[in-house]
Formats: sequence, structure tokens, C-alpha cells
Amino acid sequence: MEPSWRDKALYPILGGITVLLILYLNFDGTSFGFSFTFPALWLPEMGFVGTNSTRFVVAGGGGGGAGRANQSAVYVNGWNSYWLMEESVWGQSRGRVSEMMRRGAGMGMTVCRTWAFSDGDGPNALQRSPGVFDERVFRGLDYVIVEARRNRVRVILSLVNNLNAFGGKAQYIRWAQEDGENVSSSADSFFSHPTIKEYYKAYVKTVVTRKNSMTGVHYFDEPAIFAWELMNEPRGVSESSAPLVQSWITEMAAYIKSLDQRHLVTIGVEGFYGLQTQEKNAVNPGEWASSLGTDFLKNSAIHDIDFASVHAYPDSWIPEAGLDEKVKYLSRWVDAHIRDGDDMLKKPVLFTEVGSSLHQNRQESYQRDMFFKTVYDKIYESAKKRQAGAGALIWQLLVDDMQGYTDQFSFVAWNHLSTYKLIMEQSCRLRRMFVKEETNRKYRHNDPCPSTGS
Repeated sequence: MEPSWRDKALYPILGGITVLLILYLNFDGTSFGFSFTFPALWLPEMGFVGTNSTRFVVAGGGGGGAGRANQSAVYVNGWNSYWLMEESVWGQSRGRVSEMMRRGAGMGMTVCRTWAFSDGDGPNALQRSPGVFDERVFRGLDYVIVEARRNRVRVILSLVNNLNAFGGKAQYIRWAQEDGENVSSSADSFFSHPTIKEYYKAYVKTVVTRKNSMTGVHYFDEPAIFAWELMNEPRGVSESSAPLVQSWITEMAAYIKSLDQRHLVTIGVEGFYGLQTQEKNAVNPGEWASSLGTDFLKNSAIHDIDFASVHAYPDSWIPEAGLDEKVKYLSRWVDAHIRDGDDMLKKPVLFTEVGSSLHQNRQESYQRDMFFKTVYDKIYESAKKRQAGAGALIWQLLVDDMQGYTDQFSFVAWNHLSTYKLIMEQSCRLRRMFVKEETNRKYRHNDPCPSTGS
């Protein structure tokens, strides 16, 4: 029987869709000078992450609306790659982003923390002046989120830097001064001046309500976003900054919640205890840590903060100590914050940066593995007891030939076999712990833990 006219018309349409899908999956259309918009149905289904007391949970069914009876507990093994948006600006460098997501997922890691900010007049700045955005760079962030979801990875998106790199607080203060505002050059102006706070809110609103140019999904509806982070490592000028920082966190966390009720919010603090909690000061790496205007307990207890963030850098914090002393310190640091999550905050505690200097001695791989194993074992024990130690993200991972983003804590994991195996082992033992899982096996690819699931 000769095909009907409908069949003849359908074949080229299906063929065209197939070609476009192949191009998207392998290259992304912007590499060829044009862009595609693909509905989210082309991407894996994922549930939204929430919290249930001290645990992260993912609602079953992918829609995020399931009740507690259909929730799966989640303990996180993940990493940091701050450079993803910048490398996604240009089509020819997007392969590095795709490779990082693929490699991270291939090690069983499920969460990546990255920058969703770049402020100022840099060549790849996202926000060039208050409320003025570079759409080309925004499309790079769109690509990061799409690649994360394709690989079933979720991203923590940090919204501004405490440091001057990529603009940071100092850029916001300069903008206000250039606009004629009577603003002190003190870094604390970022937390207190009304105009600067409005700049930040406008920025946050633009990001949170962004519609992805590739999928048409608003960021506030995107399950591949794990959480919003208010700031990378906020610090005040001194201990007198504490009320300003506390008020700023309270205001900004509530503002994000007014825009987005589906995603978690965290602060980005390093975990130092302030002068207000003197009984905890012995846990700090030094007296200097209590004079930064932050307080882990008081900051993290704010109602709209869904989980606590902690960083861990023994090499930087106690540089003169020997390896054994650093490991003991790290163990105490992790234990103290997990206990706080269980006993006082009643919230998950995520170690969002764990780093080891690679250039301090000739035993760099051994030292790094010792630090990671110390934290990983604490998280694993917490997971077995369903307690607040909810996961760890190592700082930071690169792919090959990325010297421009290298710092003393950065490395290419698959070039360090012992560390690579340690990461995979942590991913797999956390996954095996939970019989009920977030995803069906049919959605998995390159699963490094093939014995898990059903």
C-alpha cells in the first residue's frame, strides 16, 4: 500500500527532529551560531530536593509534590567547579563543562556547587552594572543547568562573592558610589546600605525568575537546581559586624523564599563560631575565626535557611600544624558541626567545601586522601544513623588543560587514582545504604555502582 500524504509529511518532520536532537545532545546549537529551545521533556525527570528534619529528601515521581510517605532520604557526595558558567559562554569551550558533568556523574557524585555570579566589567561578566545583564553569559548559565540535568546532577548556585574575585561585595559598593550614593568604602556597607541591598535583590530576582533559553523552564521550576546560596563565604569587617550580617541573611533568605518556594536556601558560611557562642570557640581554628562577624549557630538557625553550610581547609587554617594534628582537628571540626545540626539546629549540615593543598609537601595525594577520608567516614557514619551530616563537596575539580582555573586545592580527579577510587567508594556506599532510591535505573547512564537499585 502506498503511504498516505500524512505519512509522507511525517517522515521528514521526524527526521528533522531526530537531527536536531542529535545536534543538541552532542554539540549544542550555539556552537553553530544559532540556538535551540528544547522543552524539558527531552531531559530526565528529577524530583525536587527538600528537607525532613536533619535529612535531605527527594520527593518521588519527579514532580516535587509528593507527600512524606513518598520521600527518599539523600546523603550527598559532590564537588565544586566554580568555572562552569564562564566556560559555557563560548561554544568551543562548552565541551569542558559537558565532560565535567559526565565525569562527576561517572564517579557517582550528584551535586555540584558553582558560581551564578560575575559582576563588573570583566569580559564574561554576567551583571555588567546593577540590573544590566549580558544575555550571552546568561545563556552560558542556562547551558550549565541543562548539562547538569542531562547527567542527573544538581547544582548549588552561589549568588555573590565575599571576595573581590568576579566582582564581589566591593563591586556592589563601587556601583553605589558611582551612582552618587553616600556609601562608606567599608565592606560592611554591602550588608547595610539600602541601595546596595536593592541591587542584590534585583539581581537575585533576575536569576531566580530566569527562563532557561534552551528548555523554556524557569529556574524556580528547575529540579536540577539543588539550592540557592546567598554568598560565597560571607564575612564582616569585625565582630561588630555580626548584627548587620545576621539581619542581611534574614532579609535575603526571606526574599528568595518569596520568589521561589520549591528550592532550598543556604548561606555559604564557613562554619566559624562567633563571640556570641563562646563555649564553641575552642572548635575554631584560631581566635581570628570568631572576629569575622559570622556565627555558625546563630546564622544557620534563621528560619528561612534550610540547611547549614560548612567549609574545611586545615592547610590554610592551621598551616604550621603537622598532618596528624590537622587530621585530628578536621575530625573535631566535622563532629562539632554534625552535633550542632542534630542537637541544636535540627537541620542538615552540608560541608560545601573540603579542600587540601596540593603543593605543601611531596605526599600531597596521601594528605588529600587522609582529609577526604576523614570527612567521608564521618558523613557515612552520620548517614547510617540518619543524622545531620548530610554530605560533602570537595574543592575543586577540573578537567584536563584548565590551568587558568587552577589554585592550590584544584585537581583532575581521574589523574589521581587513589583519590578517584576514594570518591567513587563514598558515592557507592552512600547509595547502597538506601533501598528506596530517587531514580529508576532506566534513567541512569554510566552508573558506577551497578549493584545498587532494583
